[in-house]
Amino acid sequence: MKYCVRCLQADTRPGIFFNGEGVCPACIYHESLRTVDWDERKKELADVVAFGRANNHSGYDCIIVKDVLKMNPLLVSLGYPPEQVSQRGVDNVSNMIRHGFDCITINPGPDTWRTLMRRGFFEYTNWCRSTELALFSSVPRLAIAYQIPLIWWGENPALQLGDMNVLGKTGSDGNSLRKMNTLGGGDNGWLLREGIRANQILQYCYPPEAEMEEANLRITFLGYFWKDWSLVDNGNFSALRGLDVRTDRPWEIGDTHGITSLDEDWVTLNQMIKYLKFGFGRVSDYVNEDIRNGRISRDEGIALNEKYDGTCADKYIESFCAFIGITVNDFWKHVDKAVNPVLFAKDGLGKYKPKFKVGVGL
Repeated sequence: MKYCVRCLQADTRPGIFFNGEGVCPACIYHESLRTVDWDERKKELADVVAFGRANNHSGYDCIIVKDVLKMNPLLVSLGYPPEQVSQRGVDNVSNMIRHGFDCITINPGPDTWRTLMRRGFFEYTNWCRSTELALFSSVPRLAIAYQIPLIWWGENPALQLGDMNVLGKTGSDGNSLRKMNTLGGGDNGWLLREGIRANQILQYCYPPEAEMEEANLRITFLGYFWKDWSLVDNGNFSALRGLDVRTDRPWEIGDTHGITSLDEDWVTLNQMIKYLKFGFGRVSDYVNEDIRNGRISRDEGIALNEKYDGTCADKYIESFCAFIGITVNDFWKHVDKAVNPVLFAKDGLGKYKPKFKVGVGL
């Protein structure tokens, strides 16, 4: 395990590579922003907006973006079952609607949702595998159905996180999202076992490339056009406009800012599992961004990672286990099999000590 020499990006992130000087793609991209011709990029943005308006067949120019670009967007929200969604999540969707947006909520069948969540946990030690498929797939499926030509996505995972599998033809091209680690290469055969039928997983299946091309559908990364795009700035912007953020303590959620995963609580434990697999969790993403933007030093980032990355309160593990019908002991017995023995030493069931030093590696 090695770290970027500038930030604390680990080379265990799927799809990443460092250059010959040990610098990660996100730091390379951030450095390049100093020489970007922003007037030229603004013209590129205008071309994307023009594409959305010229191919508007439904009354909606795009999915998301309203005030700055003056487009007519449709918001798409993937709804969770009642046992999973938080009141905070419900309130935040209501807040968006109060701002004047049209919003469609997609709610996959709860029994199928629970079955696939349990299957993802036991087959991949990743309960989010099926729900993330639904999250990423339902938006382009709806865009095709409603003849909406343009989807605005947030940050480019290749340039701003380092998942180079997603890199498209340009920095704003998001049509390679299907190649990201989350979507697992598009093979959804594992979803169909044990009585699950094809018509029950439509929202979990990313549209084929041919279908998207026929619909002339374009996915564009909005963060590519924003010089100061960041998780923290986006969170501050939204909180000032009514977003209800987390008040949990950082060690309860492995999150130092409380501005992500607001609509449910179990992503917290999935980030913990990711940490035990790869040696980094959500705090690493915050810290890396803050280091690049000069908010904190690399040493300050190391201290935050060591203190909070991969932490999770027992109450979230307990509620998740109750939902999929297992005991906490069953949970840890299974997670134990997925813990990376190269990175962690086991000190009893559910207790693991890193062999690596943050910022240094193994």
